[in-house]
Amino acid sequence: MWIAHAGTVDRVSDTDALVARYQAGYPDAFAALYRTHRADVVRIVRRLAGPHELDDIVQDVFVQVYRSLKDFRKDARFTTWLYRVTVNVVLMRRRARRCRPALVELDGIDAPEAESQRPDEQLARRQRAEALVRLLNRLSEKKRTAYVLHEIEGMAPSEIARVVGAPVLTVRTRLFYARRELAQLLRQEPPFPRRDGSRPSETG
Repeated sequence: MWIAHAGTVDRVSDTDALVARYQAGYPDAFAALYRTHRADVVRIVRRLAGPHELDDIVQDVFVQVYRSLKDFRKDARFTTWLYRVTVNVVLMRRRARRCRPALVELDGIDAPEAESQRPDEQLARRQRAEALVRLLNRLSEKKRTAYVLHEIEGMAPSEIARVVGAPVLTVRTRLFYARRELAQLLRQEPPFPRRDGSRPSETG
């Protein structure tokens, strides 16, 4: 019986064991993989595509994983491969809809702090998140994907390169231009509210 562990190393080893078990012909291992990694996929999809069709996109991701897992050769970490499948499904969905992602949820940003904030502080935090969302939606999808994976998910450029199938230098270039464009867009935006709800102009 497979038992989840809290540590990252144990989680990786458990995942490797589940992948090997599934590839050896035990389909029950896929259910365990799904339970272990569904939250990761949900988080990425929400940040790249917003809440619209979230369940459908997550389902599509795991359908692709189910179909392709037998061919997974472990030339990369399973999570890197899973993120690659997730990003590809999101991009295909977005292109099929011919619209930009909503990116209306950035859960996880300052989450522990938010739990202890006063209502006015939570409102200010929400306003900052919405402002960031609005600016991110104005970036190209490649730069937005690189920025979200690096700045919000905390992934290294080398891992992002494996996820998006681009050279590391290309990923670094996308991050450079994404940051520069965001800085330019920020200068066009009203000042972000401070954590106390006021704006810089109000306090000097």
